[in-house]
Amino acid sequence: MTQIVTSLAEISDRYDVVLCDLWGCVHNGRQAFPEAIKALQAFRATGGTVVMLTNAPRARAYVAEQLDRLGVPRDAWDVITTSGDSARAAMFNGAVGQKVYFIGYESDLTFFDPLNIVETPLEITRVPLQEAEGIVCCGPEDPYADPAVYRADFLYAKQMGMKLLCANPDVIVDVGTKRQWCAGALAQLYTEMGGQSLYFGKPHPPIYDLARRRLAAMGTEVAPHRILCIGDGIITDVAGAMSEDLDALFITGGLAAEETKTTDQPDPEALRTYLESKSYDPAYSIGFLR
Repeated sequence: MTQIVTSLAEISDRYDVVLCDLWGCVHNGRQAFPEAIKALQAFRATGGTVVMLTNAPRARAYVAEQLDRLGVPRDAWDVITTSGDSARAAMFNGAVGQKVYFIGYESDLTFFDPLNIVETPLEITRVPLQEAEGIVCCGPEDPYADPAVYRADFLYAKQMGMKLLCANPDVIVDVGTKRQWCAGALAQLYTEMGGQSLYFGKPHPPIYDLARRRLAAMGTEVAPHRILCIGDGIITDVAGAMSEDLDALFITGGLAAEETKTTDQPDPEALRTYLESKSYDPAYSIGFLR
């Protein structure tokens, strides 16, 4: 059964590297969480390495700029690994063809920026759905609309045998106090309709492989038992950690705050019931990162 802890410092001496989720743990899309920042700074001060591991469908440079705007200081992290970079590498290697139908915000168009980690990238062209070989999905155009609005397009795409590249496996995210649909909700719908969705962020292996490559590039070699994953997504952060045989610190005050009855800390019985319903058992749980 998961151990409820009071702070990261309580267990940090057991780990050399932290793979930390961003949204719901370090910020809420509107503002940074001061206690979370202090916890990560303290971990780094003892010699630990912090990898910001996010399902954001963007390049790490853009995520770094976002963290700057939100007030997350650079001394709270060492390197960023994004689902966007992992998915972009697959796209430039031809995972869904060269002519793609794009679903996302105008700001998501940075997804098509050049990527240095691919030696011979294909030339990718955005085209109407009827001309496409595949779909690149960074998120719904309207994050508050029912994902079912894409059903007609997805039916056509499925009949044409298109694959959907999902740049962000998250199904939902809380922006401030409002809950929005993410790309994962569209990919889930497409799969349910019989289409093929490709995932590269948490809980899937590619993003963890990229994180390890980023650590190796820094000269950091670490055994799996010395890595701790932190996140508020039970089917992304916790599931991903467990599939990689890594310990997880579950932030209960994020997406599962209501289910775990979290105010400052989770209600133990509510937490037990929630974890049993999801069939996951993270090594540790805490209300908020601190």
